[in-house]
Amino acid sequence: MAPAKNRSKRPTLLSRTRPPTVKSKHAALSAKATRTLIRSHHQLLKARAQAEAAGDEARVSSIDAQIQANGGLESYQIASKLGQSLERGGDSSKLLVDWIKPQLKQWMASIPKLRVLEVGALSTKNAISSTPALDVTRIDLNSQESGILKQDFMDRPLPSTDEDRFHMISLSLVLNYVPDATGRGEMLKRCVQFLTSTCSIQFVPSLFLVLPVACVDNSRYLTESRLLEILASLGFYLAQSKRTAKLIFQLWEYTGDGSRKSLKKEMLNPGKKRNNFAIILER
Repeated sequence: MAPAKNRSKRPTLLSRTRPPTVKSKHAALSAKATRTLIRSHHQLLKARAQAEAAGDEARVSSIDAQIQANGGLESYQIASKLGQSLERGGDSSKLLVDWIKPQLKQWMASIPKLRVLEVGALSTKNAISSTPALDVTRIDLNSQESGILKQDFMDRPLPSTDEDRFHMISLSLVLNYVPDATGRGEMLKRCVQFLTSTCSIQFVPSLFLVLPVACVDNSRYLTESRLLEILASLGFYLAQSKRTAKLIFQLWEYTGDGSRKSLKKEMLNPGKKRNNFAIILER
């Protein structure tokens, strides 16, 4: 029997999976070119993580060169901004604001604003940033605006008091950026540590999650029911869900009543044309 893994190991930083950025060309991108750039960037990051895990430094350097040739992280972010622009389907946080409007109306004016942590923030002008009842903290690995803190979520110091925690965390097209299945599970577990323990009638601590539909519909190792099992194990309850042709939007309320069981990578949906997206949850 293999020796037990050290459970106290420090979470892998997202920044370790991303090579240095280079200055990109700000040329206009078509919708097809935008999708191609984003898809290529994800594939290269996955290959880089595999090469790094195998200790193949030559392969890592080669992939870094390919990523930089494509414009690096900055070009990826420009493409992502275009994908979230109004002419390309809009800002995903608009749906989040619509979902929580009933709770916001009940939130007393005398109570401080709801604290929101937006991971992977691309703009200071989206819907949640324009909602008066919300106090938004924005972080990203490669900040594009002055109102966005350059920070790796996996390296953000853990809160020491409940006042340092958040009523809501937004992971909009962030979890799918993490290149390995274990890292995705660690990110979800870390979200729990950043959510306030205060559960009131007005607002329940929540996680806003946005993923490409292909992650749950066309994966060998993840289905929507398995995603539900993973989040439920961490103490979340699915409060809202919506699908488009490309994306799945979910609002998870944190109840704290989770089994905290381990969920390994296993074949759930076989098929040659399916992808390998997975989430591994370790206790």
